[in-house]
Amino acid sequence: MKKYVVKQYQESDYAVWNAFIGQAKNATFLFHRNFMEYHKDRFEDFSLLVYDEEKLIAVLPANRVEETVYSHQGLTYGGLMYSSKINGEIVGDIIESLLFFLKEKGMQFFYFKPIPSFYSSGGNHEIDFFLIKNGAFLDKKEMNLAINLALPLTISKSKLKHFRKIEDLDLEIVEEQQLQSFWELVLEPRLLEKYDAKPVHTLQEITKLKSNFPDNIKQFSVYYNDDIIAGITLFETDTVVKSQYGATTKKGEELRALDFLFINLIHKYKREGKQFFDMGIVNDDNEKGYHVGLLKQKEELGCAVYSQDFYKMNLI
Repeated sequence: MKKYVVKQYQESDYAVWNAFIGQAKNATFLFHRNFMEYHKDRFEDFSLLVYDEEKLIAVLPANRVEETVYSHQGLTYGGLMYSSKINGEIVGDIIESLLFFLKEKGMQFFYFKPIPSFYSSGGNHEIDFFLIKNGAFLDKKEMNLAINLALPLTISKSKLKHFRKIEDLDLEIVEEQQLQSFWELVLEPRLLEKYDAKPVHTLQEITKLKSNFPDNIKQFSVYYNDDIIAGITLFETDTVVKSQYGATTKKGEELRALDFLFINLIHKYKREGKQFFDMGIVNDDNEKGYHVGLLKQKEELGCAVYSQDFYKMNLI
């Protein structure tokens, strides 16, 4: 085994970190420091950089809670980011070097949340292999729903039937540069009413993130008689588009405006050559472990189930 030098991220590493994220084979804009740090007051950063002598070869976005390290709790997905030139054997050595560093720092547990496989066309499952080889175990598995846009679409007949009816209505789809209308008039009141919950991002946070990443964060809204009735906030990478938030008003629900918007966006991104449309997980705290209605809705829009795995490792 070759040992690599592991160091904890410091503010002075900002430019080096971001430059590496820009060329890593399995990274997205979520790992840019301008995204990661929007909620730095909520998490104690414990991100790590791995060097082969003077050359940076991998980074691990992470945070810590006491003696437990997480691959980052504030991100939808995480994992180890590395160059396309890194082969499987080197990944194994990087993993062992990281674990040695964590143990030396007195960490007791390590939770690892890899990026879903369809975000990396070059593959990155060697990470899972070497984690398990070093004693990690599957702590949790969730269903991640996504559409492979390279395949023929499989939207259900009932969805398409209603879509054709909705097309006759005077609904307008608008790509908006501001998120205030959707946040304040649709998303926040709907989440409060249905789930007594708030969006993960405040309006101020998502507005700042969109300002930082205008080409990656998109807002599409549906208007009826000049009133906003539905919307979807998208996180877009080179190959994948993810519906980060989707919501509708009661009027929008009557008109099935959210389905109307989803179907239009699915066709739009298929035409543009995106590889996947990610609709996220469907987990729930009920005894089934998933939200039956959400699973049905997303499958009827043409999604298939992909795994979102979570690993845990005891370091003591």
